[in-house]
Amino acid sequence: MTSGFRRLNMGLTKQYLRYVASAVFGLIGSQKGNIVFVTLRGEKGRYVAVPACEHVFIWDLRKGEKILILQGLKQEVTCLCPSPDGLHLAVGYEDGSIRIFSLLSGEGNITFNGHKAAVTSLKYDQLGGRLASGSKDTDVIIWDVINESGLYRLKGHKDAVTQALFLRERNLLVTSGKDTMVKWWDLDNQHCFKTMVGHRTEVWGLVLVSEEKKLITGAADSELRAWDIAYLQEIDDPEEPEAKKIKECPRTQDTPEAEDGALEADEASEEDRILSCRKAGSIMREGRDRVGTDSVLEVFCILSKAEVQKKMDKKLKKARKKAKLNTDSGEEDPETSVSMTLQDEIHRVANIKTSSKIKSFDLIHSPQGELKAVFLLQNNLVELYSLNASLPTPQPVRTSRITIGGHRSDVRTLSFSSDNIAMLSAAADSVKIWNRSTLQCIRTMPCEYALCSFFVPGDRQVVIGTKTGNLQLFDLASGNLLETVAAHDGALWSMSLSPDQRGFVTGGADKAVKFWDFELVTDKNSTQKRLSVKHTRTLQLDEDVLCVTYSPNQKLLAVSLLDCTVKVFYVDTLKDGALIATGSADRNVKIWGLDFGDCHRSLFAHDDSVMHLRFVPKSHLFFTAGKDRKIKQWDADKFEHIQTLEGHHQEIWCLAVSPNGDYVVSASHDKSLRLWERTREPLILEEEREMQREAEYEESVAKEDQPAVPGETQGDSYFTGKKTIETVKAAERIMEAIELYREETAKIKEHRAICRAAGKEVPLPVNPILMAYGNISPSAYVLEIIKGVKSSELEEALLVLPFSYVPDILSLLNEFIQTGTDIELLCRCLFFLLRIHFGQITSNQMLVPVIEKLKETTISKVRQVQDVIGFNMAGLDYLKRECEAKSEVTFFAEATGRLEEKKRKRRNRRKMILTLT
Repeated sequence: MTSGFRRLNMGLTKQYLRYVASAVFGLIGSQKGNIVFVTLRGEKGRYVAVPACEHVFIWDLRKGEKILILQGLKQEVTCLCPSPDGLHLAVGYEDGSIRIFSLLSGEGNITFNGHKAAVTSLKYDQLGGRLASGSKDTDVIIWDVINESGLYRLKGHKDAVTQALFLRERNLLVTSGKDTMVKWWDLDNQHCFKTMVGHRTEVWGLVLVSEEKKLITGAADSELRAWDIAYLQEIDDPEEPEAKKIKECPRTQDTPEAEDGALEADEASEEDRILSCRKAGSIMREGRDRVGTDSVLEVFCILSKAEVQKKMDKKLKKARKKAKLNTDSGEEDPETSVSMTLQDEIHRVANIKTSSKIKSFDLIHSPQGELKAVFLLQNNLVELYSLNASLPTPQPVRTSRITIGGHRSDVRTLSFSSDNIAMLSAAADSVKIWNRSTLQCIRTMPCEYALCSFFVPGDRQVVIGTKTGNLQLFDLASGNLLETVAAHDGALWSMSLSPDQRGFVTGGADKAVKFWDFELVTDKNSTQKRLSVKHTRTLQLDEDVLCVTYSPNQKLLAVSLLDCTVKVFYVDTLKDGALIATGSADRNVKIWGLDFGDCHRSLFAHDDSVMHLRFVPKSHLFFTAGKDRKIKQWDADKFEHIQTLEGHHQEIWCLAVSPNGDYVVSASHDKSLRLWERTREPLILEEEREMQREAEYEESVAKEDQPAVPGETQGDSYFTGKKTIETVKAAERIMEAIELYREETAKIKEHRAICRAAGKEVPLPVNPILMAYGNISPSAYVLEIIKGVKSSELEEALLVLPFSYVPDILSLLNEFIQTGTDIELLCRCLFFLLRIHFGQITSNQMLVPVIEKLKETTISKVRQVQDVIGFNMAGLDYLKRECEAKSEVTFFAEATGRLEEKKRKRRNRRKMILTLT
């Protein structure tokens, strides 16, 4: 139960000021997403991207600094994937959207909306032109990154997709899911041609190795399964080199569960028309949980063919030597054979032990040949390890660690300094002091499990109340613990600084309220005096004390108890008084009268427990924080809800209001601290309610069922979009443009008739909208509106258009295509409209001439574009050959120069030797 004191009186109409989100800090990385290496300023292995609630932070591992923030909107980040060229970062969100950010500018200009649930997997193809996304909605969508549009949707998994991989040399995709399946997709016809059912638990990861001829999968058990892949053309024309001195034998199964391989061996031959996949064996991991969830990373190495051959030669030699010892000297050597197991191809390198449980990791090979592994840990920590696999016994070395940017556990208490400059946050193991303006951590001090805190007047010391019942007094200048005082026999839940700033009061689980005064004492080892605390009196109660707070005039003390009651005492006599504003786990905030102890108003404040309540100093406004992830501001005079601050993604534990009321800081279970700032923008309650209704409407529009595509069946994979408020607004803009085109066309016809009747030209008034676009024609205005729609939202916007607008659009498309500009965009719109309205268009006799004209115009213009592209390609090929020829000449010239330099040095060395002798 939380409480706050203010004397209530009904005043005049007030003007409220809006609070807005200022910054997110105290967070190194969120747990829902994955950490990845990114390339910045031409350096690899130095920078990493981590999810941070709705944002993405770019950290410099060498300096331990945050150098870039990729700003998100509202939804939490769930997946990251850098592009092959290192210039972009794909970010997946909780609502299923995907944004492509530029790592040079930090802006996200491309947005894909197609999934209905959180994005769980992202992967680029080798060139970076396509992006595969998997989601909790069980779908896989292939996106065209260059054209900023969806290509097709792949349906088949029955549970969340965990990973997707493009093959380098073939137009194939392999995916894994929590439905225990691994699926192979032919992207030429968007068809799943093979399903692997050899797993008994969720498949959490997979990787292609050995020139994409071996697939390794990791599931929820401790077994890594390896699969041999043979492609059709290689089966028809095998080129198997004979192993020297090794008799071919079938692989030995490395697991007792041989029936898993039998399931794959009995697959229908129809599935093998593109490739065949047979189980090669298993490797047992040391970890027993699913892949990537414990605190140990097991590193394996895939040996090359030469290394495997060398290993098998040694194995054969050893077997022959052993067989020779077991035979008589007069007998001939028997024929010896050895079988190759999976352990002969896959070598265990080392284990990397991290300081906490691993949530995600990423690997990269440095130019020096070292393996770098970066980890995002469960306790809000990033660690970097290096491993030199070329050594006989490689040992991982931790080279970097990012710790100062956040706490290892949830923050339980927050406080502001009296000058509003510093902020305090304390958790289970440490106290951190933050600079409010720079959001930098300026001091970290180890402590016991903190529950409450405040700055001592003067802002040179802080007092922490702990779970063990102790008071800990810290000096901020030195960062030292000055004193630990045993205050309560149980948890010390709450403290309140007295308004006269001479002492404070504490309440604990030992059913006691204790009063303390500040005093100066002299240490035994020093002649200087330091601050200490002295216990003056105790108020014993019948229930555990959860919260205590002074009234502003220090005459009353409010105490909330475990039995859901609040008692108010006179400070001087410690007798019961009356009034408090309280928040509780019943989700209500109650405002009580001063005189008679009656409840003036009960407000339904949050959808879950109210965790904290704080008044804005020198006002009757207060903030509440709840487990529903929201912070709300209230007016205690009018009993009105003023505004809601949303941003946290987990339960909010505590908040603090600065002494001047300009700042609010909050802490949540998502490990983040958020700073909210009061602006000078007036807040009008009626407008705020209207904005809330608009936001609710937009959410309801986004949650509506996806409109059906005429002619599409459930299994079709053509349509990849999703209805959003942006696509609805885009469709409305197109409809408004068509309406304006119709009106202006009618006005022009009417104006021409008037001119003919009058026998003279009469000026036609120009539409102000067309004038704003440079006095363009109505048809050109429609084209501008269509060009203004984002490429990723175009199909969805055209889909929701009523058919009554389609004839006008088709006529306009014919006019636009004849001009020869924006052919690609216009053809895309044309083909999509023909696909979704094919039946209605062909049955409408009025549209037959339009379609015939479109056919002729489109074919001729597309051929012209093809000719231009062909000419440009030929020119580029010519330039490429010229550049290659010049580079070869330069290369040979440099090689000749280096050879001459070596000869010259050799001659000089000989001369020097002759001189010395």
